[in-house]
Amino acid sequence: MPKQDLILLALNPSPILDLMQRALRAAGYEVAVAHDLSSLNKSVQEAIPALMIVGERFSDQDGFIVSSEMLERFPTLPIIFYADKDTTGFAKSVLRHGLSGYIYPPLQMSDIVDEVQKSLTRAGKLGDWLRREVKRTTSSLAEKANISEAERVKLEAIISNIQDGVVVMDESQRVLLINRATREIFNLGDKEFTGKALSDVITNADMAALLSRSSEGPLKYHEINFDDGRVFNAQYTPIPKIGAAVTMQDISYLKELDRLKSDFIHTVSHDLRSPLTAVLGYTELVERTGPLNENQLEFLRRLQGSVQHITNLINDLLDLGRLEAGFDTRREMIQLDGVLKYTLDMFDSQIKTKPIDLSLDISENILPLRANPIRIRQMLDNLVGNAIKYTPSGGHILVSINMQDKQVVLKVQDTGPGISPDEQNRVFEKFYRATNAPDGVLGSGLGLAIVKSIVDSHQGRVWVESTLGKGSTFVVLLPSQE
Repeated sequence: MPKQDLILLALNPSPILDLMQRALRAAGYEVAVAHDLSSLNKSVQEAIPALMIVGERFSDQDGFIVSSEMLERFPTLPIIFYADKDTTGFAKSVLRHGLSGYIYPPLQMSDIVDEVQKSLTRAGKLGDWLRREVKRTTSSLAEKANISEAERVKLEAIISNIQDGVVVMDESQRVLLINRATREIFNLGDKEFTGKALSDVITNADMAALLSRSSEGPLKYHEINFDDGRVFNAQYTPIPKIGAAVTMQDISYLKELDRLKSDFIHTVSHDLRSPLTAVLGYTELVERTGPLNENQLEFLRRLQGSVQHITNLINDLLDLGRLEAGFDTRREMIQLDGVLKYTLDMFDSQIKTKPIDLSLDISENILPLRANPIRIRQMLDNLVGNAIKYTPSGGHILVSINMQDKQVVLKVQDTGPGISPDEQNRVFEKFYRATNAPDGVLGSGLGLAIVKSIVDSHQGRVWVESTLGKGSTFVVLLPSQE
């Protein structure tokens, strides 16, 4: 029997208090008595008891209230509740308040000692279990910490040796990790940058523009240019609960290939246009040299049609070259709905001949655009012309213009064959045509590429929404003058 165990009695003076003191001291326990709340608080401050016995009423306080307050301060302290008599209500309250035991008269010394020993034994087992769980949990956490540290080192090694530039930032855009490729890209050397603002570490203007756009969310394409001709494509990816990452790939060779291809197309197109003009002119003169039979006239018409088709293709290539080269600088105030009327007038005969039901949905108070009217007309001709070309006879086309957040929104919706999801991202590429294009529908594959270049040069956006068998909707967003 450990004599050092202290039993604290929170009981009002009574014969039962004397009985408990005698019984517990005889059993070898150290006993302290608190007669009021002040002495109770003083006792637990001087020494935390191994067990406490609280009376039904103590110092004019409800014993359950006193017990609950003690358990809030010492959650593992075993408390035995003493009641003047046994009732079902008291038993339920003892369980509800989480007390260790419940005693009531008539009592003998052995009853008191047995209940105290049982409560202390249960408390000891609970303490042993708690210590084991703490030890097990601590060991598990330590093991996980070791694993996490090993994984972190492995991750850093992987990122450091990636050929692409990688920068990881916290939510305040301070550097958490910067790999070797990024140091080489920006010539940063071996200095330590952890904790520093990325804008202070990398002073490149294009990188600053990327960080300023980060509020827009993930960015998949952002060019970072250098004076020596290098070009990198950067992506910005938010990382929940960490911050964000910037990755960069060298696309200098792709830019050079695109430039060489554009130069080649421009040169070839320019050199071809002059002889084709001559060929077309001579085909017109053939009819003036003398009468031709029906076969000769048919062949001549086909020849003229083919030459005209090639000439149109070359003109499209030259237009695309000028747009991509940045020569399209003309700007003036225009109304998109006004330009649309000229396009519809040009296609009026085709619409009636096919026939096609074309309807308009133009909102009032469309804000003006600052744009090149010739290019905007070219954009509308391509979009409306495509819709007419791919919509079958008896089909429907809807052209709508409205405002959205000070942007002019143009939609051209048709009931053609539609475009598969895999091809929707490619229809704006040069020379690309959807695989399900109807037979007999001619095209160079440059019309939508020209549309995208025109929209891009006006700081707008264009995309397609399509369902196979139901048709396509081409959407153009252009910023208004305001």
